[in-house]
Amino acid sequence: MTNKLIDELEKDHLKSEVPQFEIGDTVDVHTRILEGDKERTQIFTGTVIARSGSGAREMFTVRRIVAGEGVERKFPLHSPRISQIEVKRSSVVRRAKLYFLRDRVGKAVRLAERRT
Repeated sequence: MTNKLIDELEKDHLKSEVPQFEIGDTVDVHTRILEGDKERTQIFTGTVIARSGSGAREMFTVRRIVAGEGVERKFPLHSPRISQIEVKRSSVVRRAKLYFLRDRVGKAVRLAERRT
């Protein structure tokens, strides 16, 4: 009973058009940033290493390397702060979570591209 009630409440907050992307895809996440009274769009480019949750609580984790350091960021899929998600590249993966990429450096981080 409780789950049905929660699902009904969440329907109003779901985005109508959610882009199709999978684990291992390289994506550009366009995020709206507020700085004082101005608003700008910041792009975070990286590889999707995890997806979790369902409904309005669905999240995805994007990882990239900046100046030799790994940076991960979790985004809510249905957040109004996310204006756009662009899929740049799809990769072949055999895992649901790519946490093993955290231990890898350099060329070992690369994933094989999926041919369409």
